[in-house]
Amino acid sequence: MAALGSALFSLLALVVTLGVLVTVHEYGHFRAARWAGVQVERFSVGMGKVLFSWRGGPDPKNPEAPPTEFAISLLPLGGYVKMLGEQDPASAGSPLDATEGQPDLAAYRRESALFAKPVYQRAVIFAAGPVANFLLAILLYWVMFMTGVSGLAPVVGRVDSGSPAAAAGLRGGDEIVAVNGQSTATWQEVRLQLLDRLGESGVISLQVRNPESTIERRLDLQIERWLAGQEDLEPLTNLGIVPYHLYIPARLESVLPEGRAAAAGLQADDLIRAANGAEITDWAQWLKIVQANPERDLDVTVQRAGSSVSLVLRPAVRLSALGEAERDAEGREQGYIGAAVALPDLPSWMNRSTRHSPVAAVPQALQETWDNCGFVLASLKKMLLGLISVKNLSGPITIAQVAGETASIGFEYYIGFLAVLSISLGIFNLLPIPILDGGHLLYCAIEVVLRRPVPRQVQDWGLQLGLLLVASFMFIALYNDVSRLL
Repeated sequence: MAALGSALFSLLALVVTLGVLVTVHEYGHFRAARWAGVQVERFSVGMGKVLFSWRGGPDPKNPEAPPTEFAISLLPLGGYVKMLGEQDPASAGSPLDATEGQPDLAAYRRESALFAKPVYQRAVIFAAGPVANFLLAILLYWVMFMTGVSGLAPVVGRVDSGSPAAAAGLRGGDEIVAVNGQSTATWQEVRLQLLDRLGESGVISLQVRNPESTIERRLDLQIERWLAGQEDLEPLTNLGIVPYHLYIPARLESVLPEGRAAAAGLQADDLIRAANGAEITDWAQWLKIVQANPERDLDVTVQRAGSSVSLVLRPAVRLSALGEAERDAEGREQGYIGAAVALPDLPSWMNRSTRHSPVAAVPQALQETWDNCGFVLASLKKMLLGLISVKNLSGPITIAQVAGETASIGFEYYIGFLAVLSISLGIFNLLPIPILDGGHLLYCAIEVVLRRPVPRQVQDWGLQLGLLLVASFMFIALYNDVSRLL
């Protein structure tokens, strides 16, 4: 039931998320079309069969026009604004359409059709959808910066031996105050700066200091086609950096009286130091060893009250509620000892939160939108060059999962995710691909240069090519979604 509830919540979050983004995008087209005097026949949120619809009020610029039909359609994965003469100029009428007693109707339909408008007005209409998405992102970031942005100080908990971070001299307890010259107050900012270097070669420069000191050190981490072509983009893990809040020492908080841990002599507050001669650095490493060794003896060394104690531990097989052995994804039984980890308390100074006034939040929102636009464009370029794997493309399933997760975490995280998605939607629609807004803008630019519209046959060919490209993109994204679930 819990899994079903989570799936339904994610589905609801997906519908709300795409509903907001699509409505804003299409509303941009709608308002621009009304401004240009183009008759809007239908405004649909969703694609496919219309579930229900209603008629809007009259258009002040086109009082003769039938009211726009506003519709909610079956598939919540898109939307559209249908304008007179957009798909077929002949549908807007011709002089032969005029009938006796109605000479002005055909003239009106020609004048209020999309194709009859000057090229600059058509360009404004096509660009209005993506612009609306960018404005939405600015608004969301403005709200986010006013309500408060929180995060954790980028303090390192552990550095893996032999890693690029260790080679550069990074140490546990260091705080990363800047990456490549950009200040980083939280781990979110550190990750964003690192992700900006995906697929590149050269040096990642870190400015670090110990929280107990004011002296800063510069560390240079050498990279070569960093994470190029890889599916799982975990920049911190790849560099060997474990954040302080994720570094959990293998210290026991409690031991079940009837469990294998108690039988072996383990006690609360014991710190696991080694197992079968291998050094234990954190709880995650210790947990993997326990799970991988059911009913096998482990020679364990623990630190207890300043002394080193050696003992033999034999993990039991973890059983389900039905009494059956629990197994991992590869069908192997899982070990279990009956002990809980002691979670360390974070120092209060690591929690960082900033809140801006309505006026001060404006430049912050503009800068955040600009930075994320640059990041999305750079990532798209690297993907086209093969520096970032296309396996990182995400479709509706992943969007639903992330939307559900961010919505459950808190308002700040959800609107931040919504803003990034709105930026991505705006940039995607500006790509010069026929069928997208960017393709229409490309036709407008060609028309300005050639001083005549692109031939209809060429537009038809472009439409078929655009459908193929967008369908391929959607197929890859959906395939990646399904692959992550398997």
